Amino acid sequence: MKYLLTTLLLVISVSHCYSQSPEDKLGSWYMLDANHRISDKFGIKTGGEFRTYEVFDNINLLFYYAGVNYHLNTKASFSLVYGYLDIDKSYATSGQSHLYENRIYEQFSYNHKTSFLPLNHRLRLEHRFMHFHHNHTTQHRLRYRLGTKIKLDNLFFINIRNEVFANLEGEVFTENRFYTALGLNVSKSSNIQLGYLNHEISKSNLHRLQVGLFIKTDFRKEK
Repeated sequence: MKYLLTTLLLVISVSHCYSQSPEDKLGSWYMLDANHRISDKFGIKTGGEFRTYEVFDNINLLFYYAGVNYHLNTKASFSLVYGYLDIDKSYATSGQSHLYENRIYEQFSYNHKTSFLPLNHRLRLEHRFMHFHHNHTTQHRLRYRLGTKIKLDNLFFINIRNEVFANLEGEVFTENRFYTALGLNVSKSSNIQLGYLNHEISKSNLHRLQVGLFIKTDFRKEK
């Protein structure tokens, strides 16, 4: 409980430091991410995100996704995922403000332990099909995320990760996400994370409270 209280105090302190523009305000990302193992090799991935320009107000983005995981072994897996996004750009535009995106991505994940920390790597290739102001555009980009999960005790852990984005056309490096959170193991198959996300995008530096529910279910029959 002391870990959770400390994190809440830090979030409250940060929220009082930002007030006017999207860059100055403390926004929020609420997440649900679920992986359902159905066999030794295959699983199903589902989830969604709800992002706001302010912690409890001003919707910025809705994101839903579903896909398939293929497990090479206990450390490595491939994923193929489809997502749909509704992005409100009203802070930056006038008139029609919504950008609608259909997204497909291929992903490779790898986890391993070092002498000091467990590490997880995620490499993702995204294909983005966007509709905005009657214009249709297609973009492709690579994302690489490096992270670690540090166990504090049987209930609590710390999650730290950084993700770099690389566009395959135009300006290459326009986005970076650094995330740190306190996690609480609710059960053997689920945890809740409360953290801070620093999101650098298109020369803006955004500060976001992130709250996530992460679920892993296993429908394989016991041998």
